[in-house]
Amino acid sequence: QVQLVESGGGSVQSGGSLRLSCTTSGYIGRRYSMAWFRQAAGKERELVAAIDSDDDTYYVDSVKGRFTISQDNAKNTLYLQMNSLKPEDTAMYYCAADREWPRLVLGRGDYWGQGTQVTVSS
Repeated sequence: QVQLVESGGGSVQSGGSLRLSCTTSGYIGRRYSMAWFRQAAGKERELVAAIDSDDDTYYVDSVKGRFTISQDNAKNTLYLQMNSLKPEDTAMYYCAADREWPRLVLGRGDYWGQGTQVTVSS
């Protein structure tokens, strides 16, 4: 059974940095794409960044130039390096995985983690 476990969240001041990790247990296959989503209180979940098995990436406009998504297949781990954090980045961050890119980026991935909270104070 595949499980995704996020870590690395916390509280930082505006301008600070955090690195989120998402470790996969169980065999997920090499052709899966991975993504980070976030959901702020009272708002809908949104796609933050995604990466496919060829390491092609996508970022939502609001995080371009500040966040970097990457993966280490040897460690079965997905990362999200977040720099220049802003209060509006405050949210629960989730990682997700799916074999099909369209389904993943639409938030319909097969596998989801439980989330890690990121809080940015001004």
